[in-house]
Amino acid sequence: MSHAATPSPTAVTPISAPPLVRVEAVTRVYSLDGQEVQALRGVNLDLPRGVLAALKGRSGSGKTTLINLIGGLDQPTAGKIYFDGPCLAGLSEQELTLLRRRRLGFVFQSFALLPTYSALENVDLALRLVGLGRKERIERARRSLRVVGLARWMHHRPDEMSGGQQQRLAIARALSTRPELILADEPTGELDTATSRQIFDLFKHIVNKEGITILSTTHDPLIDEYADIIYMLHDGVITPS
Repeated sequence: MSHAATPSPTAVTPISAPPLVRVEAVTRVYSLDGQEVQALRGVNLDLPRGVLAALKGRSGSGKTTLINLIGGLDQPTAGKIYFDGPCLAGLSEQELTLLRRRRLGFVFQSFALLPTYSALENVDLALRLVGLGRKERIERARRSLRVVGLARWMHHRPDEMSGGQQQRLAIARALSTRPELILADEPTGELDTATSRQIFDLFKHIVNKEGITILSTTHDPLIDEYADIIYMLHDGVITPS
């Protein structure tokens, strides 16, 4: 199987191993006002372990659709997606829920934080869903906030933070469950250039020091300096970059 994946100029070649994620001939067709819209058209992709990978393309190219499928938030019209071996289509709804809670982390452009909760409470909530005891939750939450540089802000609410700090908090929440893969959808879409660079620096640190794979959709050209692999999406097809 082939897929178009271009290492960045600073890429480190991953150790040969089975991919963490495999996407095989995936299509996704939506019905919109009685018309069929093809969001993805036979996508093939292998995502290695232990890399920062970027999924680039213009708005409407299918980036968010593909990342939602990989995260088990949607199902392909045709084709298969495998995560660490098993095919997602073979998992029950309960198994998919456990996969998302325990083995995947999600970061969104809009941050998706609870405004009345402190930073610590926002992270703690994700750990409650995993079913951890209070002591372990607090330890993990504090550590995750330290990793993203928010230890001094753990008792502050999101509205007391800058946009960059809020995105760091969202990353801490995703990191806290110790996932194998973090899926980030346009994580710098609402941030300025300097803050975007800080977020990509943080992603690189998480990959290198925490051993977590990150796949980020973006149209931010800064990603070229950080990504180990870049996948280009054009009109629902992966193309050479």
